[in-house]
Amino acid sequence: MDHSQHTTPGDIWRQAARLPTAYPLGTCVVFVILVSAFFLAFPGVDTWFSGLFYAEPKGFFLRSNSILKVVRDLGSLAVILVVVWLIVQIALKIANPGHPSYVRPSTTLFLLSTLIAGPLLLVNIVLKNNWGRPRPNSVDLFGGDSPYVAVWRITDHCDTNCSFVSGETASAFWLMALALVVPRRLRVPTAVATGVYAAILSANRIAFGGHFLSDVLISVGLTLTVVVVGYRLIVTNPPEWLANERLEAGLTRLGERLQGRRPPDA
Repeated sequence: MDHSQHTTPGDIWRQAARLPTAYPLGTCVVFVILVSAFFLAFPGVDTWFSGLFYAEPKGFFLRSNSILKVVRDLGSLAVILVVVWLIVQIALKIANPGHPSYVRPSTTLFLLSTLIAGPLLLVNIVLKNNWGRPRPNSVDLFGGDSPYVAVWRITDHCDTNCSFVSGETASAFWLMALALVVPRRLRVPTAVATGVYAAILSANRIAFGGHFLSDVLISVGLTLTVVVVGYRLIVTNPPEWLANERLEAGLTRLGERLQGRRPPDA
């Protein structure tokens, strides 16, 4: 009897573990759908989880923890440093147009465009300002005046900068995009480091009563979806006008014009 085709439970788990890397976009989309469906079916999980960090009369008691306050204050530091670093690389290329970019222009475009499209536009401008979901610390279950609102439900209980979804989570998990562009040997350590960093910041927002668990998880899925789409469109399979060579040449011409120099082939 031939056992060569026999599939063991271990094989099944190994195949399942490969799905996120084999089908990253599908994995992200399915994650958002499943998480949304779960919290629509079991909204009590949201309030239960937030309730773990709430106690009368202090409310969300960890908000007064000095260490966690520092974590919150430093939350956007890594994102700011990456953005400044990328802008400096562009400035150096323009200042020295004859030298190749230290960071590939396609990498810079990928990182900056996904930060703008995901955390800034989709999360902070579209969702947080239009869905009207009250934050946990504004909900009547936790000492506020507003009702609990389920995920994806548009209401007028909050006017702007609302709970759905977490902006700080989006910015923090956007940093995982770095794992796609660093040298191969650094990809796993970068993914782990940025993932842990983002998870800590996200947990901090829940503990402070700033977001529900569903806000955080859906924000993760949406942000990584934008990152995956951006990576395909700009880095792995760009249209001709977004090819790295075209971007490099464009920066070279820009630098030469700003310096009043004519291109060599002019």
